[in-house]
Amino acid sequence: MNIAYTMAPGRGDTDFLLHRLAQDLIAKGCKAAGTVQINSEREGVGPCDMDVKVLPDGPVLRISQQLGHASKGCRLDPDALETAVGIVEAQLQSGVEVLIINKFGKHEAEGRGFRSAIAKAVSLDIPILVGTNKLNQQAFLEFTDGMAVRLDPDIATLTDWAHNVLVVSDAA
Repeated sequence: MNIAYTMAPGRGDTDFLLHRLAQDLIAKGCKAAGTVQINSEREGVGPCDMDVKVLPDGPVLRISQQLGHASKGCRLDPDALETAVGIVEAQLQSGVEVLIINKFGKHEAEGRGFRSAIAKAVSLDIPILVGTNKLNQQAFLEFTDGMAVRLDPDIATLTDWAHNVLVVSDAA
């Protein structure tokens, strides 16, 4: 199993790093699948909108819901997330070289979301890079049976990891 994860300290930093890495890899001809998150600030109306772009070239799906200013609940739109999961899973049989998942979040920690896509990629021996956060890190480590490697949240480290796993998968 070749699975790694990263966690950046600032809000949206992991999203930015994974998006940049995915763009760089795709520009170099890598066949990447998965999702990257794009956050759009909404001036004066509360939290940002959250979209995921399905790699390599879309679609872009809105995964956040507008629940109102007083709402304290989870803004994730589970149907939109599962749509993204279905698209990504369908891509995995088509010669994908690396799977990038923007976040192992609450949905995944509870047994849903991208867990099935990650498991399918493991069974196909596709290298996987996942973003996570402190809240869901333990659930991710349990899901990967402690075999995931933590990568420092910087573009050089992520790029080195990608180049190393792509060389290994090309040699196999």
